[in-house]
Amino acid sequence: MPNIYLSPSTQENNLYVNGGTEEEWMNRLADALEPYLTAAGIRFTRNTPQMTAGSSIRASNAGQYNLHLALHSNAAPEGLYGQRRGILVFYYPGSSQGQRVASLVADNLKEIYPLPNDVRAEPSTTIGEVRQPRAPSVFIELGYHDNIDDAVWIKNNIDSSARAIALALTEFFGLPFLTPRAYRNGVVDVSWGNLNIRDMPSTSSYVVTQAPNGARLTVINQYENWYVVRYEGIVGWASADFVTLV
Repeated sequence: MPNIYLSPSTQENNLYVNGGTEEEWMNRLADALEPYLTAAGIRFTRNTPQMTAGSSIRASNAGQYNLHLALHSNAAPEGLYGQRRGILVFYYPGSSQGQRVASLVADNLKEIYPLPNDVRAEPSTTIGEVRQPRAPSVFIELGYHDNIDDAVWIKNNIDSSARAIALALTEFFGLPFLTPRAYRNGVVDVSWGNLNIRDMPSTSSYVVTQAPNGARLTVINQYENWYVVRYEGIVGWASADFVTLV
C-alpha cells in the first residue's frame, strides 16, 4: 500500500502579500489533498504546525514511507520582492523515483497554472527536506507568496492544486485517480474465513490485512469491481463481490 509522509510548511512567519502565512495556506492545501489520497487508497502521515522542518524529517525517517512530500510556497530574494512568479518542484539528484514524481507533479500543475512555461522540476542538494529524508522526496514551491498575482492564484486554486498533485501521485503509484465521495458502510460477506484487503486493486497484490465474515467496513470509494475500504484503521482495496453495502 503506498504510504507517504505529508509535510506542509511550518513557517508561520512567512507572510503572504495579501494576508495569511505560508504555514496556513500550505496546511489548507494539505487539508484539500487528504481526501484525494484516501479516495485512491494512499495512506499518509502528516506533520503538525507545531513541528519544524527538522522534526518533520526525523518523523519521516522513523517510518516506512514510499515518498516524502513537502508543500511550500516561495519568496523572492531581498531586492526582488514581488517580482518573480512560477512553480518549482524539487527532487534530489540521482533519485530516479524522486525525479519521476517531481516531473509528474510539474506536468499536472502546468495544466492549471497561468504561466505553464514557469513550472518546472529541478534537482536540489541544498533543501533539507529534499536531501535528508530516507524516502524519495519531492518539495513543491507552489508560486511566490510575495507576488500578488501568485498569492491570489494560490488561494483561489487550493482544490485544483490538490487535485493536480493527487493525479501525479496516483500515476506514480499505478493507482486509479478517484474523486472523493461520501463514505458508506459495508459488511464482509464471504463463505470462507476472511476477506483479503490488498494494497492495490488486483488479486495478485500484497494483502495488508484480512477481515472476517460479518466484519463492518467503511467503504471510501469504488473503482470497477473494487472498493477502497477502511478496516480497523487500515485503508486498502477489497473485492466488491464480497462486501455488502448497508
